[in-house]
Amino acid sequence: MTLANMSGKLAAGLCALALAAGPAAGAERAKNVILFIGDGMGVSTLTAARIYEGQKRGVDGASNLLSFETFPDLALVRTYSADSLVTDSAAGASALLTGRRTLNGALGVTDKIKFADCASAKDQSAPTLAEQAKQAGLAVGVVTTAAITDATPASLYAHTPSRRWQSDADLPPEAVEAGCVDIARQMLDVPKANRFDVMLGGGQANFVAEDGKRMDGRDLTDEWRTAGGLYVQTATELAAAPKSGAPLLGLFAPNNMMRDTARQATGTDAPTLTQMTTQAIERLAENEKGYFLMVEGALIDKAHHISLAGEALNETVEFSKAIAAAAAMTDPKDTLIIVTADHSHGLTINGGARDTSILGVLQGNDDDPPVALDGRTVPILMYASGPGAPAAGEPRAVPTRTDVDDPDRLTYAAVPLLSAAHTGEDVAAYARGPGASKIRGLMDQPGVNRVMKEALGLESGPRL
Repeated sequence: MTLANMSGKLAAGLCALALAAGPAAGAERAKNVILFIGDGMGVSTLTAARIYEGQKRGVDGASNLLSFETFPDLALVRTYSADSLVTDSAAGASALLTGRRTLNGALGVTDKIKFADCASAKDQSAPTLAEQAKQAGLAVGVVTTAAITDATPASLYAHTPSRRWQSDADLPPEAVEAGCVDIARQMLDVPKANRFDVMLGGGQANFVAEDGKRMDGRDLTDEWRTAGGLYVQTATELAAAPKSGAPLLGLFAPNNMMRDTARQATGTDAPTLTQMTTQAIERLAENEKGYFLMVEGALIDKAHHISLAGEALNETVEFSKAIAAAAAMTDPKDTLIIVTADHSHGLTINGGARDTSILGVLQGNDDDPPVALDGRTVPILMYASGPGAPAAGEPRAVPTRTDVDDPDRLTYAAVPLLSAAHTGEDVAAYARGPGASKIRGLMDQPGVNRVMKEALGLESGPRL
């Protein structure tokens, strides 16, 4: 027997053994799964946020740890979409929630569609993990600091060729004629038994006509209440709402929720991400069969897009607090927690002394900062692209010691764009609980979906 024949027989035998064992053979079962998605939370964001959080507490930032960085299992996750080296939130979240890659801008559909082409999406829906969990009798929840119809939270329930179609006002006439329905309607126009149990975030304008965006005259929040659901609009109402019984919808802003610094400065009666997370867990835990919960730290990405690095780091710290609260409330023996990102952003860290603010500039000897070839100081953080770039012919702005803590100060960007672009490097995934050991090595986003499905005992998705 030749070496090639021996290798072929061995490979065939191993393949047959794997098929006989099945994809879920020996899988650790979890009663509950919580998926935390830090939108735009690339590795450089994690590193900078770790330093930022430590410095705010007056300790060494470089050796600091965010709450989830203590989780025992870790992987790098590839994030490309079906049509691009760099994914957007819709395709990235869809890969995590459906186990299939799709086109940038599409939600919960296969890669056979054409973007924003309603007719092409017919019969191309891909079931989501949230929908499958609900059908299996588990409670399901979604928490976000964005509009609840935005790309990442919508990846749990929406099936559409365009993430832009958040209300009927966003639908082009040809999409209406072809039978497509806006994302807000998809969230609520389902059989009562299939409605999610907890949905908390922003985006109220997409659900109402009066003082909102809807063109059909419907008040979807009122229809939710009429069908027996609870509806809240403030942190006070959320805290007072019954913990069990009726499903809960909370919409706390017309569009995206406020970043935490603005919420504190204005005293707005809106819940924090941690408060929404803990309230969701308390309610979902009433289901004896278990639950699936997705929590998005959406404003990390929103701040990155407008070159507000300090705000992005602060939102990452708030995200870390929500994860710490969830970890304290749950038992690692029965609850799998996975923390990852949908994509990265072009934030870079250029150096800096250990005791220099991460939001400042490089420091030289005797506090004399080094300068670049243009004669200006070198920022520790900068973006590859974004609105922080100088206009043509103008010198670049650099931070001074007096404005590094200004939340509205734009961080310098190299290439001028109206919105900072996503980047395509791998993101991190951290895990603890049943099945967490499968979060290891180099993975694809659909692979993270399979880990969660297997942990919950749901049917494994296609290996794409």
